[in-house]
Amino acid sequence: MPSLKDLKNRIESVKSTRKITKAMQMVAAAKLRRAEEAAEMARPYSERFDALMRKLAASVGDSENAPRLLAGTGSDQVHLLVVMTAERGLCGGFNANIAKLARAEAEKLKAEGKTVKIITVGKKGRDALKRDFGDLFIDHVDFSEVKNVGYDDAQAVAQGVLDRFDAGEFDVAKIFFSRFENVVTQVPTMQQIIPADVDTSEEAAAPGAFYEFEPDEETILAELLPRGVATAIFSALLENGASEQGARMSAMDNATRNAGEMIDKLTIEYNRTRQAVITNELIEIISGAEAL
Repeated sequence: MPSLKDLKNRIESVKSTRKITKAMQMVAAAKLRRAEEAAEMARPYSERFDALMRKLAASVGDSENAPRLLAGTGSDQVHLLVVMTAERGLCGGFNANIAKLARAEAEKLKAEGKTVKIITVGKKGRDALKRDFGDLFIDHVDFSEVKNVGYDDAQAVAQGVLDRFDAGEFDVAKIFFSRFENVVTQVPTMQQIIPADVDTSEEAAAPGAFYEFEPDEETILAELLPRGVATAIFSALLENGASEQGARMSAMDNATRNAGEMIDKLTIEYNRTRQAVITNELIEIISGAEAL
């Protein structure tokens, strides 16, 4: 049975922990508002950009002049997985869920006899995957010194991917991130970015208006497709930012409530132990008085 001093020290320790988790929850809530606004502001642009890409891709169809970023290399043997996670932990299952999705995809591709290469964006994803897939890593992007991820950061990541594609290092590229829905729900997501996964069906490509493009569609696509890769990565980073803060806020709220419950239990145990000590002392006094 722990002594009164041990119980008191544990209560003080848990109280200190609760102060920290409460402070982290408040900081995450403040950051979440900004991150959520940034993610929501980027969605309309991304949606309109995708709609334009569908029109252009539907016009090009299976043309021999279609850009390689749209048509692909003609093979799907080598896959590049860009796994984007956070630089910090203490955010529930946010990092683990993204890594789990990437791990499942890598194992599936290897089982099919494909070659897998991995680029990690964020320290936690690298830590989660390096044990099983460390030999597949070809690059790592560190954002630990970046306070607010901007389009230039996403463009740098995209340029690295595009340079590797132009060099013939892979055939298919996919990004892994967490799509933000609300504070409680963040959905791990896989999105193919090379070749562009564009829905060219008539229903998707024909919203009711007819457009004539100048110059021709192939030229416009050759210009827009690299920007589309950067846009997809930037949107994913913004979604990740909101998801990370939402997950951290929820995790710290749970930790704060758990600490409160633990303090209540320890306080009850402390009071019972203290009462038992007092009772024993009274019994010893009474027994000593009777002996006299």
